[in-house]
Amino acid sequence: MSSRYELRIGGHLDERWSAWFDDLALSHHADGTTTIRGTVTDQAALHGLLTKVRDLGLTLISLNAMPAPARPDRSEP
Repeated sequence: MSSRYELRIGGHLDERWSAWFDDLALSHHADGTTTIRGTVTDQAALHGLLTKVRDLGLTLISLNAMPAPARPDRSEP
């Protein structure tokens, strides 16, 4: 089951890195950090993202699980 995560890293990554991070959304912040956010298929994929952060020599500031988007109740007619 996939989950949503948000990784905050030190520095600003160019948008071209989105593809390398499995097309997750990149957002730049005024404090000089970048947020990488999106759905990760499983724990192995999450560890793969963390490995990419490490391999680039980036500073991982935080990693947060995000709540799943609300689903409409299908039991109503």
